[in-house]
Amino acid sequence: MQLSGIGRKMAHLSGLRGIMEDIATSMDASADRQWLNLGIGNPAAIPEVTATWQRMTAEALADSFHDTSCRYGPSRGLPRLVDAIVAYFNERYGWDIGPRNVVVGPGSQMLAFIAAALFTGADGDRDTKLVLPMSPDYTGYQGLSMTPGGIVGIEPVVATGGHDDRSFRYLFDLPALERQKDVGLLLVSTPGNPTGRCASPAEIHSLVAAAEDHDVPLMVDNAYGAPFPGIANPAAPPVRHERIVNCFSLSKAGLPGERLGFAIGEERHIDPIVSFLANCTLHAPQLVQSALARALETGALDTMVEKAISPFYARRRTFVESLLVESLPAGISWRMYAAEGGMFCWIWVDEDWFDDLRMYRVLKERGVFIVPGRHFFTDPEHSTGLGRHPRQCFRVSITADEATLAAGIEVIGQVLTDMHAGTSRVPANT
Repeated sequence: MQLSGIGRKMAHLSGLRGIMEDIATSMDASADRQWLNLGIGNPAAIPEVTATWQRMTAEALADSFHDTSCRYGPSRGLPRLVDAIVAYFNERYGWDIGPRNVVVGPGSQMLAFIAAALFTGADGDRDTKLVLPMSPDYTGYQGLSMTPGGIVGIEPVVATGGHDDRSFRYLFDLPALERQKDVGLLLVSTPGNPTGRCASPAEIHSLVAAAEDHDVPLMVDNAYGAPFPGIANPAAPPVRHERIVNCFSLSKAGLPGERLGFAIGEERHIDPIVSFLANCTLHAPQLVQSALARALETGALDTMVEKAISPFYARRRTFVESLLVESLPAGISWRMYAAEGGMFCWIWVDEDWFDDLRMYRVLKERGVFIVPGRHFFTDPEHSTGLGRHPRQCFRVSITADEATLAAGIEVIGQVLTDMHAGTSRVPANT
């Protein structure tokens, strides 16, 4: 069997997908072993959220199963859901959108994949790129282009505090973004995965200006942000602009397995996405669309965010950050990203002896999983301005239960101490 060029590209697992496969395989193969998984990307199981979605789905099942699950529907999305989205955003944010500004898809990642296919790639004598205005960013973006070399990440400016400050931040390198050639689409997450970085309204407007200069759309992935799931402090409202395609997802609001998301933008950007969906998958799953429509119409989704989701993650972040400060050795140079949201802590160990994959292997041998940081950068082995930084970071999920987090972070501290002393044994294989 001979795969095409696109086939070879899309049949290859990204670095992080390989890590996640290794985690799943290891845990399945040693089910009797106690594993401490701090690499998971699943949202936390919050009882109030689970119960609300069960109720919304049960109501949809009772009232609209025949119309949603036993019939094909429109590729744009169920009219009831599209109308609910329009009403919700117009009322909440004072927008002036209509149904033709909305498209519902099987997850926001699929909507981003469609946008990358529509707006980047070869066209005559041009071969435009999907450009991430800041790298690191969500590693799933690196699988969105169907051509090798089709994705470019702009390296950030790293900002640190004083000598005793354990925090750091990434700043957009806007001049480097302006110099980038052959741009077809800009894509950024806010709050970001893995860092929890929130782009301010001023930064979004700077990215809009860059999109205007390049004459391309700017896709903003609000998977962790406002209005839902609201895992950010402060949860800045999404920005409406003719250049912006805003993506929203139900995944972090409690339904990751249902793969439902939607995008809002100008008709010239949304209509091609609707046609693409019609050609490749017809439409997104419709029973969950009906459940989301009910959650928006009744205010149940806002209640979940305000009463359960946002408070849970605010408490959990405080808990995990305190554990990290207590457990990570004071004698090494480590910093934690000054996160404003998201479901992860992003750690930078600024030491010549530290390597993220080496740490992953040692931790795995001791029954703990984290995610190596290099996979969130588009070209970690050939960084021009960051040096070894992409290989000196790792990601810790804050969604595991508190006992797992406490035990796992204690082991992380022990491993860092051993690596610093040169006493950790590195397994031959991942």
